[in-house]
Amino acid sequence: MKDVFCSPRKQISAKKVRKLIIEESNQAHIGHIGSALSIVDILVALYSNVMNVNDPASIDRDRFILSNGHTAIALYVVLNQMGLISDKELCLYCTNGSYLGVHPDSFINGVDFSSGSLGQGLPFGVGAAYAARLQKSSRRVYVLLSDAECNEGSVWEAVMFASHHHLSNLIAIIDLNEQQAMGYTKNVLNLSPMAEKWTAFNWDAHIVDGNNIEQISQVINSLDTNNGQPHVLIAETVFGKGVSFMEKQIKWHYLPLTEGEYKQSLFELDQ
Repeated sequence: MKDVFCSPRKQISAKKVRKLIIEESNQAHIGHIGSALSIVDILVALYSNVMNVNDPASIDRDRFILSNGHTAIALYVVLNQMGLISDKELCLYCTNGSYLGVHPDSFINGVDFSSGSLGQGLPFGVGAAYAARLQKSSRRVYVLLSDAECNEGSVWEAVMFASHHHLSNLIAIIDLNEQQAMGYTKNVLNLSPMAEKWTAFNWDAHIVDGNNIEQISQVINSLDTNNGQPHVLIAETVFGKGVSFMEKQIKWHYLPLTEGEYKQSLFELDQ
């Protein structure tokens, strides 16, 4: 695939992103921390190594949709590291008068689509990819979904539409951390094996280590986004990645940090 970037990409530190997620979540006393930590490496791969988003005003820039909008703090931190959200704005996360809420809003610099109503992000992405084709634009569309979000019927309607129209400029990424608010996904609604479900709808499916930035980047950059079928990465991640007491623990879908947990989190991320 031809690299469409016209200027050097800004390199982002996954460790710094995780530390800022902890700091801002603690300051706002807001949960969804485990989910946010899960997707850090995916976002870093996209913004550092893959997407053409250097000029937010360019009509041909790539589009990114955070369908699992409750992980927004991870996106805010990455946009901050890209220079699109100021340090002052980031520090106002989830405070009165701030645009930076629990779910991302299109008022925010670098956010094209408001999201958070699960199951809606991929339909938005399908529309954006189809619009790019009609406009004969080189832009690509990336949609990050949670694995539990694939319980929604609207996801599969979008999957069928994208396949039928051969939207090769559409790349979906599934954060497969195997859990959700009310339990482990295999117990709530088992969609395993996930890759086979997408392949059955004629998508080009790839299984990757969702916490391996280099692997994610290499796979996406090898995709043909000009011809053929839409693409999906099944990104196998660790919920709460980087903080031992959060990893694979469902309670960290919602809980905020205590002072002791906050200090322990930063200590572990500094190692």
